[in-house]
Amino acid sequence: MSGITLGFIPEPLNVPVICILTSRRTPEGISTSRKFKQIKSSIEEIGLIEPLTVTPANQQSGQHVLLDGHIRLIALRDLGFVEASCLVATDDEAFTYNNRINRLSTIQEHLMLRRAIERGVPPDRLARAFSVDISHIQKKINLLNGICPEATELLKDRQFSPELVRAIRKMKPTRQVECIELMASANNLTVAYAEALLVATPAALLVDGKKPTKLTGVTQEQMAKMEREMTNLQGQYRLVEQTYGQDVLNLVLAKGYLAKLLENESVATFLRQRQPDLLAEFELIVQTVSLDQ
Repeated sequence: MSGITLGFIPEPLNVPVICILTSRRTPEGISTSRKFKQIKSSIEEIGLIEPLTVTPANQQSGQHVLLDGHIRLIALRDLGFVEASCLVATDDEAFTYNNRINRLSTIQEHLMLRRAIERGVPPDRLARAFSVDISHIQKKINLLNGICPEATELLKDRQFSPELVRAIRKMKPTRQVECIELMASANNLTVAYAEALLVATPAALLVDGKKPTKLTGVTQEQMAKMEREMTNLQGQYRLVEQTYGQDVLNLVLAKGYLAKLLENESVATFLRQRQPDLLAEFELIVQTVSLDQ
């Protein structure tokens, strides 16, 4: 691993809170925000999980400049902590270390909560740590109840509201997969979209075999129309899915061939003089980088 420079010293250092200087002004009202309350509750219940990031101590004053963790520092001060666990950066780069962090997916969060429960952590303590109602924790713990493995696999790397699965679990497994594929392809994993798909689902594909008898703002005729349109959309989606790979391959081959063809000055001159419209189309294909263009 020689030649690789670490961005911070690997071992955390306990730094007195009074020796940490903030590098930016704290936004007004942060102490009353939901995010601050959750962080403070978490620290109060289980301590500081993610260390602060600071610069090396100033040789004259002995103080560190905070690079990342301003909200955590305020919470620590409010809770009366004397020291804070810190990662000491090897430079004074002000670009925060959290700016490119990959957030937990909803299913990863569910698995972590389940693991905590299995290890004996009470749900009410988790609720206090996250500063949420215990019913919110229960929903996340039971997130995948009634969801088939194939649908779970499609959702594993995505973030979505726990309320979304309330609509999905009313469908049979094959329909669950169909709907999640549609939502994922549209990049629209919202509760409203899931409920719309539920309404458009035939009764034979529902777990209880019964469609909603009444939906506010939607007539039976509209529900039947949505069902027909959704069936057509799914058919078109499968058709595109089957041919997409071959279409991309054809586009790449055509683009490469036309690029070499237009590099021939004689061919380019002929097309410019005799077929300018065709030349413009060829140039457009060469410039195309995806099927979306």
